[in-house]
Amino acid sequence: MSKKADKGEKGEGKKDKGKKKGKGAGDAAAGPSVAAHPRASYQIRRAKGWGGLIGFGAAAYVSYKAGVPTFDLGMRALIAGIVGYMLAWACAVTVWRQLVLAELRAALERGKTPNADLIPARAPAANNNAPAVNAEAPVAEAATAS
Repeated sequence: MSKKADKGEKGEGKKDKGKKKGKGAGDAAAGPSVAAHPRASYQIRRAKGWGGLIGFGAAAYVSYKAGVPTFDLGMRALIAGIVGYMLAWACAVTVWRQLVLAELRAALERGKTPNADLIPARAPAANNNAPAVNAEAPVAEAATAS
């Protein structure tokens, strides 16, 4: 092979390296994803932040009130902050998994026609006794018939 052919083969490999999936770029065929949901990722980030801060603050407060030395207080607070962060992340992802599935179910139900038996106003018997939708039409016909 020539040197130009070798360079062409190497260049093709480098082109594929640059194409990486970005953050939140999921495959639509893979199904519903919490990471791809527009509100879920934002709220999970907020929950993780609050969980870490609350864990850190609670552990620091309790350790301070117990009279723990400053270094130990800091270590306990950091560890509790990490635990709070992870706990909040796990809880938020669990909740959002259920919310994403519920939103999908609701979207599917909106696409279907409603069951007339479950909605009394749309039942066939209710339509026979219902007043006319255009109330002016009967009045206008009665005036012209006279």
